[in-house]
Amino acid sequence: MTEAVALADEFTDLLFEAEPLMPVLLGLDQNRPGIGDPSAEAEQAHRAKLADIADRAAAVDRSALGETDRVTLDVLISQAKAHIDGIDARLTEFTITDMFVAPAVSLLTMLPMITVTEASAEAHLGRIAAIPDYLERVADRHRAGVAAGRTPVAHLVEAAIKHLDRYLAEPSQDPLLRQAAPDEEFERRRAELLKTAVRPAFAAYRKVLADEIAAHGRPLDQVGLKWLPGGDEIYTALARKHTTTDRTPEDLHATGLRLIGELAEEYRELGGRVFGTKDLAEIFQRLRTDPALRWESADELLESARAAITRAEAEAPKWFGRIPPQQCVVEPVPEAEAPGAAAAYYLWPAADGSRPGTYFANTHQATERFRHMSEAVAFHEAIPGHHFQLSTALGLDHLPLLRRVGDFNAYSEGWGLYSERLADEMGLYSGDVARLGMLSCDSMRAGRLVVDTGLHALGWSRQQAVDYLTEHTPMPPVEIESEVDRYIAFPGQALSYMVGRLEIQRIRAAAEAAMGERFDIRAFHDLVLGGGALPLSVLDAVVTEWAAK
Repeated sequence: MTEAVALADEFTDLLFEAEPLMPVLLGLDQNRPGIGDPSAEAEQAHRAKLADIADRAAAVDRSALGETDRVTLDVLISQAKAHIDGIDARLTEFTITDMFVAPAVSLLTMLPMITVTEASAEAHLGRIAAIPDYLERVADRHRAGVAAGRTPVAHLVEAAIKHLDRYLAEPSQDPLLRQAAPDEEFERRRAELLKTAVRPAFAAYRKVLADEIAAHGRPLDQVGLKWLPGGDEIYTALARKHTTTDRTPEDLHATGLRLIGELAEEYRELGGRVFGTKDLAEIFQRLRTDPALRWESADELLESARAAITRAEAEAPKWFGRIPPQQCVVEPVPEAEAPGAAAAYYLWPAADGSRPGTYFANTHQATERFRHMSEAVAFHEAIPGHHFQLSTALGLDHLPLLRRVGDFNAYSEGWGLYSERLADEMGLYSGDVARLGMLSCDSMRAGRLVVDTGLHALGWSRQQAVDYLTEHTPMPPVEIESEVDRYIAFPGQALSYMVGRLEIQRIRAAAEAAMGERFDIRAFHDLVLGGGALPLSVLDAVVTEWAAK
């Protein structure tokens, strides 16, 4: 084992120590105990370990290392710095929302996804039993945040309280009951824990939010990090973490404005063919209001996603040399989480085969959602997007585990957005209406550069963000409001999509120019996906070296 691999394995152990649900969800260690410690003390202890291993990785003599080890060290150092940036932002103190990024909601999202067997039953009961202590520690973090002036957004606190009310109102629909029980004894003990410990703990946490936190929430005109102590520095660090670049919020804002202008011309071309008009406002109005572009039912929405993924599976071998063997299934977003959830998201398959890759489509208010965006979203989240990317990474057995399960948003979300345009090259869209959906998704991601930086760096109000997306994108109101709330709750993450796609496209163009007729799109895609998630600068170096050879 090389020094780089040893450090990478040590780093992965550190990540699993701090986030024990990660190896469980990945299917790597179903008996890993616990659900993590959200306390400030645990975070600072973890930070010290991250800083130490990053320093040791930076001190390794690279002169005799091969390419794989050099890239592994770069991945480790970048991952460590990104985790440190996240810890230093103190997100647990003020991240209160009904989205999965909030500590309490994350438990109700992740724990039901774990497959429980007879061998792992005790470990899972232990996780359930740990929830009350976890919630108490999270509540203490919120109190500390209020004391330091790092307060949540009142609107999102209200949404979190309503989410907990829905959870507490229907014990029989508790998502923590969702797993099939391996035996009657497990089922009995789980039910008892939920009744006597877990739901009372969530009720107590809800009381903390309502009685101690809500009154301190920031108003709708002060929703961004700009309004917190040290907010500018926090946002700059989170932008660096999520884009793996040093691009400033001002630069990212300007890039978004430029892209919105360029997309307008594409809308006019397609709008002229589909609607007989090149007037941008009229095209957007038709996309928002045309009844023919609405779903008639949740089942229709799901079936369209399945059909798009089936077409992509059939065409993929012409564009990829390596096709991951894992299945991709389509499921609705769980009902309790759907009102505050994104339009769709993907959960990677378990490494042990116990769970397939799953594309979750949000069927909440399905008849208000637009059919023209369905195909682009499916290509992003499933095939050739996240399903190919994450499933391929899991199968890279020759690489350290860190390279297989590590995550860089700009790489993964950049690949997802790149896949939406790649799908057009592959001939996957069913027609110009679906291509308008592709442009709609592009508008959303370009708008994210404008709105995320507007909220957190420029001090925009929530309404300013809603108004901008309403004017410059054809997104429906139900999605605009949930998207803006997502950007407020998850600062910087929305930047990663377009930054990553632009860089992957630039890297591909440079390789095509350097290689000429030698360029092979299948080999390029296999290379981009074949090293696991990489910081964008490292991906550039890997492809540049490949093209030169």
